[in-house]
Amino acid sequence: MNIILMGPPGAGKGTQAEFIKAAYPIPHISTGDMFREAVGNGTVMGQEAKKYMDAGQLVPDEVTIGIVEERLAQADCEAGFLLDGFPRTTVQAQALDQVMAKRGKRVEIALNISVPDDVLLLRMTGRVSCVNCKTVYNTRFSPPASAGICDKCGGELTQRSDDKEATVKNRLKVYMEQTQPLLNYYEQQGSLTTLDGDRNPVVVFEEVKAVLEKHR
Repeated sequence: MNIILMGPPGAGKGTQAEFIKAAYPIPHISTGDMFREAVGNGTVMGQEAKKYMDAGQLVPDEVTIGIVEERLAQADCEAGFLLDGFPRTTVQAQALDQVMAKRGKRVEIALNISVPDDVLLLRMTGRVSCVNCKTVYNTRFSPPASAGICDKCGGELTQRSDDKEATVKNRLKVYMEQTQPLLNYYEQQGSLTTLDGDRNPVVVFEEVKAVLEKHR
């Protein structure tokens, strides 16, 4: 199964990715991990990406796609993959289709986790994490026993700057502007499934599993 996982920040993609990874023998490939691996391994595309990253510039599409192609050619992707954070644009989606076609394969499932903006706002603006052990809490949904103090190690809990309300609203706006054409693209291909992520993650995964089982 070749799967793409989509959804706005705070939708619970990470949780669903963990569930999928535990249930199916396919690698979970996030864009960040892929870049770090390519740069660390000194691959041709990794070296190219490093030039842009060191200069504080965005890595251009052709380099990003080259890194994706290198990663998908690895043996652990033979039985499929779960791609998280790529593609982000229709141009990238078309390039991914070309990469897959070279290998006689295609993207079979585009999973989109949808959550209303007001719920995402509550989820993200309530997020705090421990400065020491990095444990994440939510002041509204899963608060620590003592405000501002980590249950596990007693460390201080802080909020990421990009989880402040004005920043979150802007991130969600940018996400929707960028992603809507991509959702339309996969819908036209007949591979898009949108799931309601405003539920217990275990319930959401039962639905994810039902979608994936149809393609096994």
